[in-house]
Amino acid sequence: MKKYRINEIFYSLQGEGYYMGTPAVFVRFSGCNRACAFCDTDFRAFTEMTAAEIAEAAAAFPGRHLVATGGEPLLQLDSDLLRELKLKGFYVQIETNGSMPVPSEVDWVTCSPKDAPWAVDRIDELKVVYQGQDVEETAALLPAPRLFLQPCSGVNTAETIDYILAHPRWRLSLQTHKLIDIR
Repeated sequence: MKKYRINEIFYSLQGEGYYMGTPAVFVRFSGCNRACAFCDTDFRAFTEMTAAEIAEAAAAFPGRHLVATGGEPLLQLDSDLLRELKLKGFYVQIETNGSMPVPSEVDWVTCSPKDAPWAVDRIDELKVVYQGQDVEETAALLPAPRLFLQPCSGVNTAETIDYILAHPRWRLSLQTHKLIDIR
């Protein structure tokens, strides 16, 4: 029976992007194919769980919005696990770095691209961690109907706001969960 490496499963409010403020079950996968200096996940810590165990643990919480995150969840998230989650009534949002195609069972794709190459085949929202890079080029290569710019760990908020004011097609995404001190 297939096992997935799960860093943690918890219930909180979505703190970023389009669904900010929405109660959500977070399934944080362990492992990533990128090495971002600002990553907040310890990939050495994980529990191996089956798809049924993950779905059961997630269903113990009252919300039915589920955020698959990581690391890079698409290294593990597959149709078997998504079927189990759907049986429990979950709307599944994924937060991906854009390096892999997304299974069709995923309801909402948040792409927070890091390094190319990208293989993501659909995006509902593009959330770029702003570090002064050319975000217009990223948006052209990864077209999405919703564009969010997020300060990098809160250290360049003023610069990010200035960019958005000069480029009004972008919206600000803050890590509100960190600002209000929740998970």
